[in-house]
Amino acid sequence: MAKATAKNELAATFAALKAVLKKHEKRLVVLADSATGYTLVCKSIAKYNQQPLYFGGARIGKRYVSYYLFWVYASPPLLKGMSKGLAARMQGKSCFNFKRPEPELFAELDALTGACLASLAAKGLLKAGAVFDYKADA
Repeated sequence: MAKATAKNELAATFAALKAVLKKHEKRLVVLADSATGYTLVCKSIAKYNQQPLYFGGARIGKRYVSYYLFWVYASPPLLKGMSKGLAARMQGKSCFNFKRPEPELFAELDALTGACLASLAAKGLLKAGAVFDYKADA
């Protein structure tokens, strides 16, 4: 029974994190949308690989749900003021892991996601044809 409960919590966590990203899909492009993963990319191109600039995503793993938010890696000042609770969920420079829904932290992640989108928009990187050069634009 414990496995079923953990699986249900992961599914609920994924649904909540996907909803945070889904709010922004009108300004971005949905690259993947499945029962286990959701990915958004920008309309701009990353200079280093000539692919759409990755914005973020959510993915169910075996033991947790990962929430990826690339722009915090490219623009670390966006993380200033992040709560200790959210910082504790951070893996690496742009990934947050959760085992269960945490509404307070998800609200903070929602605000951070919006700040990332606003930062990209200010740099003109939400427009089709724009090119992101990490060395020059970050």
